[in-house]
Amino acid sequence: MMSSNSEQEAIHKLGWHQKRDQPSLTEVYRSMPVPKKGNWLRKFMAFVGPGYLVAVGYMDPGNWATDLAGGSMFGYTLLSIVFISNIMAMVLQSLSGKLGIVTGRDLAQACRDHYSKPISYMLWILCELAIIACDLAELIGTAIALNLLFGIPLLYGVILTALDVLLILLLQNKGFRYIEAFVISLIALIGGCFLIELLLAQPSIYQIAQGFIPKKEIITNPTMLYIAIGILGATVMPHNLYLHSSIVQTRKYEQTEYGKRQAIRFATLDSTVALFFALFINAAILILAAATFHPMGKVVDDISQAYHLLAPLIGTSLASILFGLALLASGQNSTLTGTLAGQIVMEGFLNFRIAPWLRRLITRLLAITPAIIVTALYGAKGTMQLLVLSQVVLSFQLPFAVIPLVQFTSDRSKMGIFTNSNWLKWLSWFIALIIIVLNIILLIQTFHH
Repeated sequence: MMSSNSEQEAIHKLGWHQKRDQPSLTEVYRSMPVPKKGNWLRKFMAFVGPGYLVAVGYMDPGNWATDLAGGSMFGYTLLSIVFISNIMAMVLQSLSGKLGIVTGRDLAQACRDHYSKPISYMLWILCELAIIACDLAELIGTAIALNLLFGIPLLYGVILTALDVLLILLLQNKGFRYIEAFVISLIALIGGCFLIELLLAQPSIYQIAQGFIPKKEIITNPTMLYIAIGILGATVMPHNLYLHSSIVQTRKYEQTEYGKRQAIRFATLDSTVALFFALFINAAILILAAATFHPMGKVVDDISQAYHLLAPLIGTSLASILFGLALLASGQNSTLTGTLAGQIVMEGFLNFRIAPWLRRLITRLLAITPAIIVTALYGAKGTMQLLVLSQVVLSFQLPFAVIPLVQFTSDRSKMGIFTNSNWLKWLSWFIALIIIVLNIILLIQTFHH
């Protein structure tokens, strides 16, 4: 009896209320070896992967909708918001990775351990809503891409997307490295498509540089602010914070102070480099809209409208095909990481495990129902509004993931010597505050309209 009491005291001393549960994603936990010897690059390569799975959420079809609307309406002005939200994402994802490496808990498990049951359940429900909103965006994005490239009607496209469950099962059975390789290949495809698009569109370098400087009118112009918050909501993804804290634990790093420090350094580098790719893709979508649609006075708040307008404005049908291809890759990629995040959140908050294919199916059905109804009733226009709305829903869920993350990583009793340094603590709380304030402003404006 004494030993279990002293064990409980030791856990309390560490700032946790209970012993850690089974790790999340048990089937791949510590499944990837990290070389003990060898040069810096070889060790870093062992950690490359999780950052790209996280980066996928930062370039999903929801981002496309807000970036296209922002670029076509306001030219290059909102580039500064894309940039700032990406920097915020880099800081928050590094904290998320650190939490997982140091404590051996993902963010969902840490919340369940720290908060009372009612608060944990509330956080779980909010997170599930965010995942459904995100899944909705990916589903609509994939359906639009299938419609544009192959002429499949939107309604059938929405129903077809349910089949990607099979692709995920196939990859999950092969091992985690296959999932990472698949995701990185699709990111490279999206990046390549947009690089060619930008070369074709020939945007003004000077105006791009100007766009990265924040302007006061972003706050004062209500429409601009609404889209800016949409961009923020679409960029910093709440479920990604849960995802990252779990998948960094797929690496078999040494459980020593040195091993953990090295793991934190490499995991942070991995996610920061990957998020630079996401920054390039998001900025490229906005720049493309600013260079092609804005000068013509065309407000594009519809992905398929962008697809049809690109070819005549740029002067080649290749522009539209590349756009559709990148959209399809983006929808597929985000689907994969959304499933993993759903599994982690359910296991972490509820300590309840179900087969990944069943979890995928439940999430898909919850997202597919509103999508089918809206598509059947309102067609493409309705799906686009649903897409922007899903991003605003995500933006509202953000504080409920960001505040616990910053709180835990700044708590010495939980993190020990790995606690956030003072400057990082202040920066993290500042980011959390910005997100909360912007959401309150958005709430007020939404109800005043």
